Amino acid sequence: MNLVAGKKIAQDISFAVAKSVAELEATLRLVVITCAPNFETKKYLTLKKERAQNLGIDLEVVELPATANTEDVLRAIETVAHAYAGIIVQLPLPKSIDTASVIAAIPGTHDVDAFGYESGKVDILPPVVGAIVEISKLHQLDWQGKNVVVFGSGRLVGSPAAYYAKQHGALVTVITETTPDATAVAKADIIILGVGKPCLLTPAAVKDGVVVFDAGASEDGGLLAGDADPEVALKASLFTPVPGGIGPITVALLFRNLLELSQKR
Repeated sequence: MNLVAGKKIAQDISFAVAKSVAELEATLRLVVITCAPNFETKKYLTLKKERAQNLGIDLEVVELPATANTEDVLRAIETVAHAYAGIIVQLPLPKSIDTASVIAAIPGTHDVDAFGYESGKVDILPPVVGAIVEISKLHQLDWQGKNVVVFGSGRLVGSPAAYYAKQHGALVTVITETTPDATAVAKADIIILGVGKPCLLTPAAVKDGVVVFDAGASEDGGLLAGDADPEVALKASLFTPVPGGIGPITVALLFRNLLELSQKR
């Protein structure tokens, strides 16, 4: 078992970002637009605000009410675009809001989450993909020819992670609620999780030596939990715990993305 020290990786990234931010002539500003945030979102926003303050970055949260519609969110994006170097629309949004339209409205020059990664609209990495890349480099993980299973097909984790794995020569299977595949899971060399269901992946489902990137986050008894049963770590050759694994790295990479977008402009 090799637990990934996400906090240490995040600290190294943050140190470099803070050094660059301190050299800027103007304050770097980031805005997060959220709508009726849930438990996980509130925890994540608190972490982002703390990290931003430590880095010398001005982060403002615009919280829209649960009654907000698609036009309200689009109007908010248009309103803040001129005043901030980066825009985050915190997902998930309420089902009544057209998420695709909202994401399409984020200018590529401000797209800190890199929603335009798969379409080539931006040339920075989505934070979860960036975290996977950082961990892979540190642990010399080769993706070529590996059997990779991705749980979930969401915009923040599943879709961009599957795209990255395919781009690097992996054989990818995407699993959703409607397409379970126990055989693929059992043969997987690498598993990426981003569903948000505690203990979705059990030790009995995986082979010895599997690599597990757990980017799932949900509430379990008032605590933040990943998609993998912690016991899976006993069979894994590399495992990202929740909390303390991918999460801190993604937050650090959000701010690195913000800095890079600002420098490019």
